[in-house]
Amino acid sequence: MDFWQRYRAIDARDTRFDGQFFTAVSSTGIYCRPSCPARTPKAENVTFYETSAAAHEAGYRACKRCLPEAVPGTPAWNLRSDIAGRAMRLINDGVITREGVDGLAHRLGYSARQLNRILSNELGAGPISLARASRAQTARTLLVSTDMLLADVAFASGFNSVRQFNDTIGEVFAMTPTAVRATAAKSSQRRGTAVPSGMAPAALTLNLPYREPFDPGIFDFLAVRSIPGIEVASTLPDGTRTYARTLRLPRGSASFSVAYQAASPGKPLQLTATAVDVHDLPTLLSRVRRLFDLDADPQAIDSALAADPRLNASVGAIRGIRVPGAVDPQELLVRAMIGQQITVAAARTALTQLSAAGSRMNSATPGLERLFPTAAELAENGREFLRGPQRRIDSIMAAAEAMATGELEFGYGDDLESLERKLLPLPGVGPWTVGYAAMRVLGAPDVFLANDAAVRNGLKVLPAAAGLAADFSEVSPWRSYTTMHLWRAAAVKFPRSDRPKHEGRERATAPNTRDVRERPPQARGT
Repeated sequence: MDFWQRYRAIDARDTRFDGQFFTAVSSTGIYCRPSCPARTPKAENVTFYETSAAAHEAGYRACKRCLPEAVPGTPAWNLRSDIAGRAMRLINDGVITREGVDGLAHRLGYSARQLNRILSNELGAGPISLARASRAQTARTLLVSTDMLLADVAFASGFNSVRQFNDTIGEVFAMTPTAVRATAAKSSQRRGTAVPSGMAPAALTLNLPYREPFDPGIFDFLAVRSIPGIEVASTLPDGTRTYARTLRLPRGSASFSVAYQAASPGKPLQLTATAVDVHDLPTLLSRVRRLFDLDADPQAIDSALAADPRLNASVGAIRGIRVPGAVDPQELLVRAMIGQQITVAAARTALTQLSAAGSRMNSATPGLERLFPTAAELAENGREFLRGPQRRIDSIMAAAEAMATGELEFGYGDDLESLERKLLPLPGVGPWTVGYAAMRVLGAPDVFLANDAAVRNGLKVLPAAAGLAADFSEVSPWRSYTTMHLWRAAAVKFPRSDRPKHEGRERATAPNTRDVRERPPQARGT
């Protein structure tokens, strides 16, 4: 977007752009979200910044009226595959807090000095400032959503000391942490809502901001693929959709649940974290947001997809579709390799058997008593629990052993090119597997899995349109969302044995069965 496009957005107070850029006003010395209700400033007094950290570095403070930190993140970090986008994905995952700037630079293949120069040029702030802005945003979320002790909020947000926490909150918000909490309480009273109280640090409940519309079909997607003992999904009598699971975080294991209340005012999406180390909260928040694709811009995506006559009816029926992310990249690769050749039910059975290799954990949530096995656990005991063709078992074990030894390292800081370079040499991994991992691990928005069996079935359901590209290039860069629409169409049309698993089936498991499918030439060797 150029200057005047952004200026028109703030003049219209368009909420779609909240979090995607920040408006700094030289005459007031503050920065705002695009939808700030204050009077639109004169154009000559306005500077736009990609990040709140850049605005703060330029000497501006956050607006107390619109609270620019209380917004969804920008989808740009998934859209961008450059160093800035990759760095921001890792910063949001807490890499700087755990490994420092040197650790972040090493993951990206640069020196700390080079990385600082690149991010300063691209985003207007260096890695430390960007990490501080991320911590301030997490701190504000905890201050307004919980009654945690301020010291707990400080360490949960990634600060090394209470003094550093107080200084940063004062610089960014021009208020003390206590004042930030009090302001939020008054705002909640005006809206008729309440700030949760009585929550101990071991059990926190937070509201997750997102851009509407939000399609709850993502809960169905996760539910039919949930592994008993590790994941639980349900629909409550009042229509509330829930999904809960266990996972490993840098400092230990945890469990969380997410509830979507479509019938409640504001349609809140609420996260409850249980038995989590406070230092892991920023990482947990980042990964849950990635899992539910909460930084997406659904109106922009739906508008682009609806322009394609093949997708128009599907988009009209399903507003705000999301691409599910991954809370653990290594787990996602194993699940993809197991599920790429079999049906949903068969893959779930295989993964349930494999989950016995994982360690047990105590969880307050019924049905959550086990963690998905680590790569080391799979390398040691995986063969005991894996079933199926020997070639597939060997491929999964080879991947587990490579991840366990550190020979294979991949994650949120990769781009599609580096992901291909790392995964394609693995036996049993082909272009489809890489594309699927890019969708879910990287959040890549422009992946079209043309050779996926469910995609091909979905294409049969959609109306034909002459003269349009078979790979849906007209709707780029949102083809991952096209894939989700096609999967949804296939699930409705082929609800039982004919429905492929979401990871697709690049080839049939065996000939002469009811569910035989042609093996696409591009999938050979996977």
